[in-house]
Amino acid sequence: MINLPKRVFIQEVVLRDGLQNEKQIVSTDEKLKLVDRLIACGLRQIEITSFVNPHLVPQMADAEDLCNRLKQREGITFSALILSEKGLNRAMRCGMSHVGVYVSASETHSRRNSNRSVAEALAEARRLIRKARHAGMNVRAGVMNAFGCAYEGKVPVGKVTEISEALFDTEPDEICLADTSGLGNPLQIKEVLNRVRPVTDDIPLALHLHNTRGLGLANVFSALEEGIFSFDTSLGGLGGCPFIEGATGNIATEDTVSMLHSMGVESGIDLSALIGVSLDFEKVLGRIFPSLISHLYARLKADEP
Repeated sequence: MINLPKRVFIQEVVLRDGLQNEKQIVSTDEKLKLVDRLIACGLRQIEITSFVNPHLVPQMADAEDLCNRLKQREGITFSALILSEKGLNRAMRCGMSHVGVYVSASETHSRRNSNRSVAEALAEARRLIRKARHAGMNVRAGVMNAFGCAYEGKVPVGKVTEISEALFDTEPDEICLADTSGLGNPLQIKEVLNRVRPVTDDIPLALHLHNTRGLGLANVFSALEEGIFSFDTSLGGLGGCPFIEGATGNIATEDTVSMLHSMGVESGIDLSALIGVSLDFEKVLGRIFPSLISHLYARLKADEP
């Protein structure tokens, strides 16, 4: 018998990771409409923006405006990514209660992403996490390129474990392992989880997976077998790191939810409504998204008499 979690928690990242690579700027009004529709589908955790340099990531230039215009809802968690003290201070001024602080396990990516070595970025992340926790914020600490790097290839598991242990020491609320370059495979997922789990004790582990090589859902299943029940997904399969060429989208929310529901794993998300949101958002961006189930659904609907 295969024992899978009865329920999975999905953090929707389309507004941050999903849009950060898109050249067509999405207006704040459209983002707010999307938030409302995602919540109506049953999503309860939404990463809405990142407090980063708007010149490097223009899609996030409206971070303050978006946060200030968001309606707070009971039971809904809005979070944001930060990479620097300036970003953390901006998030604090906006009243953000949840933030994510990430460190890359790749020296090359770390330089491109934050202009710091891994050691420098880790020291800064530890300081930021402590500052955020002292301010009463909920903090997710993450390791980018935990399953390999597009520039450096294989990333030693020992390095991922070492960074995870250093982040654990700051007492974050959650630790997330990110397949930023989309190089992970199902066996590797198990290996890394089994190495990291002993050093993170009882702090919940989440996964942020990309579908660059078509292994995203296989990696989800592998993680489910290891008892992981928290995943980042992106509507339509949008996403990718601006600092990694060819690092395409995240696992699609609708594809992930479809797989989970077909296996009897609950998500609390209305799949049919979510597919409608994805197809409508394609019109906003003016292109077809990578997700599969939405377009299958659209074809079946078109064939109905």
